[in-house]
Amino acid sequence: GGYEYDGKAYDAKHDHVPGYNTCIGCHNQHTLEIRVEQCANCHQEVATVEDLKDVREKSSMRDYDGDGDVAEGMFYELQGLQEILYAQIQAYAEEQGTPISYDAATYPYFMGADGKAYTAWTPRLLKAAYNYQVSIKDPGAFAHGNKYIVELLHDSIEDLGGNVSGLARDDAGHFAGNTEPFRHWDGEEEGNGTVPGSCAKCHSASGLPQFIVEGTTIGNPASNGFQCSTCHDEANWPERYQIASVTFPSGKAVSFATDAEGKPAADDSNLCILCHQGRESTSSVNKALGDKPEDTVDAAIRFRNIHYFAAGATLFGNDVQGAYQYTGKEYVGFNAAHPLNKCKDCHDVHALEPKVEACAACHGSAAPEDIRFNTNTTDWDGDGNVTEGMKSEISTIADALYTEIQAYAEKQGGPITYNASAYPYWFGADEKAYATWTPSLLKAAFNYQYVQKDPGNYVHNPKYVLQFLIDSIADLGGNVSAFTRP
Repeated sequence: GGYEYDGKAYDAKHDHVPGYNTCIGCHNQHTLEIRVEQCANCHQEVATVEDLKDVREKSSMRDYDGDGDVAEGMFYELQGLQEILYAQIQAYAEEQGTPISYDAATYPYFMGADGKAYTAWTPRLLKAAYNYQVSIKDPGAFAHGNKYIVELLHDSIEDLGGNVSGLARDDAGHFAGNTEPFRHWDGEEEGNGTVPGSCAKCHSASGLPQFIVEGTTIGNPASNGFQCSTCHDEANWPERYQIASVTFPSGKAVSFATDAEGKPAADDSNLCILCHQGRESTSSVNKALGDKPEDTVDAAIRFRNIHYFAAGATLFGNDVQGAYQYTGKEYVGFNAAHPLNKCKDCHDVHALEPKVEACAACHGSAAPEDIRFNTNTTDWDGDGNVTEGMKSEISTIADALYTEIQAYAEKQGGPITYNASAYPYWFGADEKAYATWTPSLLKAAFNYQYVQKDPGNYVHNPKYVLQFLIDSIADLGGNVSAFTRP
């Protein structure tokens, strides 16, 4: 219903809890009044319609209007954005030479300096004014679809040349219903609103609960991000689903907790790694390659993609073998000795941001990317800098691997380039999917992609990452004498 700008993605239908997801679920169909007494079942602080303005869910953790208040109700976030957009509309119109004003109670709403209908429209101004009116004329927009309205207002401000650097548009990943991980299946060719069973566990609101109960998933409706019930057990509200162990693509099972007998025990962070585990492993790569000669081009070989944000596989390292591990080499597993070694120890479970303050006890004011092992002065990447953070140590070696991948591919007669933002990531000289794979090249490319797709690898398990990067370079025939392998 709003004006959606080209190149921007927007939230789909706002999904509320079952029973309150339709007009008559929330409004009396005759009096039209809100069934406010039923809102209190979940929103205990709500006693009147006015109280609804203060409602804000855990899925809304960003400062959308940039006022520094992330506790105010979504009504006030929208109000803040409306004020910014209106000011920008007036500034833009002034620059165009014809002042504009708005009166919500007087048709046609936008007026010129003479008090008559505004006529000096440009296409850009009309789009922004339309979205401003959309946000004003649904007084319940803060409940009906607040994220969609946030996006419309934000994009209108931006399109008029406003400064949006202090504003927020998209939600944290699990709740970013406007983004590719949730909107990919909207089109007829992708699924027509149904997420296939192979993806539904992690890319639909209902997939994970289904997987927990059934052990598998079928096609699920595309959703506008996760819901509370994705992780919280509605039968035992507000408890999370109890997961004692998690099986990874390698077939190996792990857990963040054990009981008194040393057996796997339920832990909230086990929920996270049901999805953050990747979709490939050493064993799946070996299975795909079989006994093919290591350095012989084979047209049947296709790139194997670890998938995205496989933080759990990195954390557990050798225990689950998510990266490609070379025969005869040893690799570190889970760092049980670190005092903060679970997902929820280091990340806000809703905002998903790192709890940087939790690092301060040991690492002071250092930013995460500048942290290294406190007493270790090993020059892992051989650049002479023994105080740089582990992110820099890993980045240097990852760059060296990419250089070695390109040199190896050139020798095989098939130049290769990488694009992290374009599937299938590896491309030939013709800019099409790379097709001149050898087993050795595939293994190295798999590990390079692994590092790119876990942006927190330098925190999750840096020694494991250093190990498989160095081994990848060596396997391609590269010189690793300057590096120190953990």
